[in-house]
Amino acid sequence: MATILGIESTAHTFGIGVVRDGKVLSNVREMYTTEEGGIIPMDSAKHHVEVADDVYSRALKEAGIDEKEINAVAFSQGPGLPPCLIEGMKFAKTLVKKLNVPLVGVNHCVAHLEIGRAEGIKDAVLLYCSGANTQVIAYAAGKYRVFGETLDIGVGNFIDNFARYAGLGFPGGPKIEKEAVGGSYVELPYSVKGMDVAFSGLLTNLRQKLERGAELKDLAYSMQETAFAMLIETAERALAHVGKSELLLGGGVACNSRLQEMARLMCEERGTKYFCPPRPLLVDNGAMIAYLGEIMFNAGLGVEVKDLDDVDILPRQRTDDVEIRWR
Repeated sequence: MATILGIESTAHTFGIGVVRDGKVLSNVREMYTTEEGGIIPMDSAKHHVEVADDVYSRALKEAGIDEKEINAVAFSQGPGLPPCLIEGMKFAKTLVKKLNVPLVGVNHCVAHLEIGRAEGIKDAVLLYCSGANTQVIAYAAGKYRVFGETLDIGVGNFIDNFARYAGLGFPGGPKIEKEAVGGSYVELPYSVKGMDVAFSGLLTNLRQKLERGAELKDLAYSMQETAFAMLIETAERALAHVGKSELLLGGGVACNSRLQEMARLMCEERGTKYFCPPRPLLVDNGAMIAYLGEIMFNAGLGVEVKDLDDVDILPRQRTDDVEIRWR
């Protein structure tokens, strides 16, 4: 029975989780935020360095274990912001040298998918909605295949961008969701191409309407209704295309209650099973890295201390680049 520690550092969050035999023992995270603008990669990386030791201590305490009980350390290898990924890797390598245990490099996007399997899914379509990533994914022939994705910017970055433009600050998702309550619908561009989506035209139109005096409440409501309808349409099309009967939501944007409601209603109408992990496992977190790390460790995919120089970050690694050798 292995005990795995996972380190998440792809963007604004530094998180550490501990998993043993598929059970999450701890999940501690600290998030870099700004009052104005978005993520500044170097500042976010500096934040990770500043909080790392404290997050590590809290994660061990919450898990009720001693560091000597750790059998392997997993870390987010990519995709992500290089300065942030580097700090997570450095912390992980330092730890494995100290403990003399294997290192497991984990794909961040695949971790979002695999932690969903802890909810009891068997073979789902994943609607993955995060800051930089927006993909419709399903397993086929040894890989998680991307059947649809954004053609420009991720849905989370789209929401954050408009929130900053409207003076709401970062992160924008929760603020847009709150602002949308009681809003009225305003017609906006709707861009779906097969199972792909695009948000840049929608963002431009929202900015123009705000400049012309449209109510922010109405725009917040309408952007959610439009963008999320686009996502649900592509997810439904993917379900029909690949013939699967389960839908899993993943990524930080999936915390949005309206997106969850739309996904649930679509699944009810199709007779499809709907799954959505609890919020602490939807957002970027160390527990999902540890969870996939344990699966990969048990499959013999860990790297020994003597081979650490061969391990590097993979900031542009796609979901469908990863060979799923444990299924």
